[in-house]
Amino acid sequence: MTSSPFAARAAKIVPGLLVCVAITVAAVALQAVEVGLAGHLYIEDLVLAILVGTAVRTAWTPGERFRPGVDFCGKLLLEIAVALLGVAISVQTLARAGLDLFVGIACIVAVSLIVSFFVCRALGLTTRMSILVASGNSICGNSAIAAVAPVIGASGGDIAASIAFTAVLGVIVVIVLPLLVPLLDLSQSQYGVVAGLTVYAVPQVLAATLPIGALSNQVGTLVKLVRVLMLGPLVIVLSVFSGRLREGSGSANKKLSLHQFVPWFIAAFVVLAALRSAGLLPAQVIGPAVDISKWLTILAMAALGLGVDLKTVARAGPRITAAVTVSLIALCAMSLALIYAIHIS
Repeated sequence: MTSSPFAARAAKIVPGLLVCVAITVAAVALQAVEVGLAGHLYIEDLVLAILVGTAVRTAWTPGERFRPGVDFCGKLLLEIAVALLGVAISVQTLARAGLDLFVGIACIVAVSLIVSFFVCRALGLTTRMSILVASGNSICGNSAIAAVAPVIGASGGDIAASIAFTAVLGVIVVIVLPLLVPLLDLSQSQYGVVAGLTVYAVPQVLAATLPIGALSNQVGTLVKLVRVLMLGPLVIVLSVFSGRLREGSGSANKKLSLHQFVPWFIAAFVVLAALRSAGLLPAQVIGPAVDISKWLTILAMAALGLGVDLKTVARAGPRITAAVTVSLIALCAMSLALIYAIHIS
């Protein structure tokens, strides 16, 4: 009795999938140890999955029988994770921020994307790597990089390198940023805005603002959530832009269909965001969908770690570090300008 094509295909995926699952479990366990020892989350399990995957790849190179499962995690599961992020987007969050602050956040994100991109290009990074670094720096660090990567067709090495160096700078920001409060005599509200616009991940916003005060934490979290909402428009614009690039690189007479301009997972992202904003998604669906997205992303990062060439990362290291640092300083300066421009006290 012969097996079905689906069963045969699934069987090929299992070995690589199991390796990625094992790396994911290790990353989650390491995060738990980190929180237990330090009392705060500094390095997310998403980053740890890349690091563990890279360590495994350094010690052992997976054979061909593992490739289908690793590719499955690094591509399809990541695309599903991006699509599911749509359930976390709600226009109601924008309304709570206030028009002035919302417009200011949107402008800063847009300018930061442009500045970061051209800084990266000036330092010799590739176009795709520049987009990844600019997206991570301007919006939400690792999550933005993971969401943008499949849209622009970034390589596993580029994704891993940009996430790794962004993560290191993200931890440094959490430690150093509170020093601005006494240095610049910032109020809790002012510091909350600066932290929300500068710190990469939501857990890191908590770590950077809670020592200053509850108001800083509330303002910082709100600003951060609004900033994260900018990810939706960004991935849509990039999907159209990357489609045009593909059109330009092919035959002049070749017509591209809509799904080639807008990948399926971006369309799904938009639909889910619209349903969430319209109140058509049951509350009991939203939490599990976000959790599933998180786990699929970690699995994808584990797969990307298994594909990392440390020599390539080492060569790009100084340039990426310089690009992220300069971009981060520019973002912090724009954040400080915003609190004075709209008179936040």
